[in-house]
Amino acid sequence: MTPNDSRPFGCTGHTPFEEELVNAMNDFANSADAPAFDTPGIVRRTRRKRATAIAGVAAALIVAGGGTALATAVTHGSDAPKPAAAATATAATTDDATSVGLNGSKFKISFAGLDLDFAKQLLLKSRLELGTVSKEDCGKNGKPGSVIAVDPHSPKTVSIGDTVNLTLCAG
Repeated sequence: MTPNDSRPFGCTGHTPFEEELVNAMNDFANSADAPAFDTPGIVRRTRRKRATAIAGVAAALIVAGGGTALATAVTHGSDAPKPAAAATATAATTDDATSVGLNGSKFKISFAGLDLDFAKQLLLKSRLELGTVSKEDCGKNGKPGSVIAVDPHSPKTVSIGDTVNLTLCAG
């Protein structure tokens, strides 16, 4: 048998080199520490990153859809509609030609700058009726088709079912 040939099957003797090699490999395998993972910490960080990402996406959607939020009106109690959360809500004592004061409420809904379709949605959500729609020259200050006045306007108040007339910018 030459030194490069394999051993015959069933031969149990090992050379000193083979025994030393096997012992060195066993020592190495037994001395290496198993990796330790902080599983609860990893889960916490993952949840925190996910929550931050969701909050970021929600904030972007709110900013991008901010105009849509103006159209929502929430009713409180039996008859008093409240303005949308994102709508301009100020004290009813302030006179504003583009705001409608709500009867029985200290808040008003601002229609300033809204287009006709959006103003109709806001009236519908507030349970108010749309009256006449007229156009008036607003010069270079206004956006054509946007609301520049409402009638009746604040400090007068309206009740559910009342009619509100809109004046739009003609351009």
